[in-house]
Amino acid sequence: MKAAVFYETGSPDVLRYEDVPDPQCRPRGLVFDVKAISIEGGDLLHRAGGDMPGTPHIVGYQAAGVVREVGERVTRFKPGDQVVATMAHGSHASVCYVTEQTAYAVPDGMDIVEASVIPIAFGTADDCLFEFGHLQAGETVLVQAAAGGVGLAAVQLAKAAGATVLGTASSQEKLDRLKEFGLDHGINYKDQDLAEETMRLTERAGANLVVDSVGGRTLEQSIAALAYRGRISWVGRAGREEQPPEIWPIMQKNGSITGVFLGAEFARNRDRTRPMIEKLIERVHSGELKVVIDRTFPLSEAAEAHRYIESRSAFGRVVLTP
Repeated sequence: MKAAVFYETGSPDVLRYEDVPDPQCRPRGLVFDVKAISIEGGDLLHRAGGDMPGTPHIVGYQAAGVVREVGERVTRFKPGDQVVATMAHGSHASVCYVTEQTAYAVPDGMDIVEASVIPIAFGTADDCLFEFGHLQAGETVLVQAAAGGVGLAAVQLAKAAGATVLGTASSQEKLDRLKEFGLDHGINYKDQDLAEETMRLTERAGANLVVDSVGGRTLEQSIAALAYRGRISWVGRAGREEQPPEIWPIMQKNGSITGVFLGAEFARNRDRTRPMIEKLIERVHSGELKVVIDRTFPLSEAAEAHRYIESRSAFGRVVLTP
């Protein structure tokens, strides 16, 4: 099979397009031919400096495709079924192996490229808002990096739940587009003071809940924009800042910060997360929620795709196709 691999971590230039052995099917898993690969924020972080179980290493933890083979203990799927799946690594390839527990059926008639971007982005947003963020109708939510995959999902889910939705992006063009997905008020973090603008828009009350996938100095701004007794769902380090953020000001607001890692919930609470992801897939399939694919690159151009995402030009997800 073909795969985008690397032998050392670093810039997108470390990625190589090579032939590697096909994965072997095991009793509790399935092998599928990949049709679309959703590049996640964590993929970039892992490529830049994450763990490498071996070499050549195949990065990536979400893809969709058509089942080629199933193990003898698999009951949910059969060859020919369309699935979207998550994995610890290995998505940047033309063939993937996953356990049955980490694969989800793609409904008949659903675009498999759209399906490929759902579980992690929408599942993370859902957990940030509801399981850990305890969002209630009528509250105000501030979504950092609202034009990203998790951000776009969070905007839609929060609006559908009856919240007032504020979001940040790097351009007015992105903020204008976000209004189509439920954004009530946009904040251009390059030109506006995030905390001051949030306070102005909320009549000095602040945001009841902040979804922050950036971390670093942005997390400090999230705290400044927070309401008294507000909550922050901190879900990532997209800003890649090495210096830890200063979080002591949250004490003055009796606020809380909860770290959110969907992967841990997948491992520990599958009985909760599986129906959640299945429901989110169905909500996208029905048209209630929408996914946005910014650009599609061939797998052979994985390095260029990673470079494009790091330019912060994308609106929504960037996908690879073998």
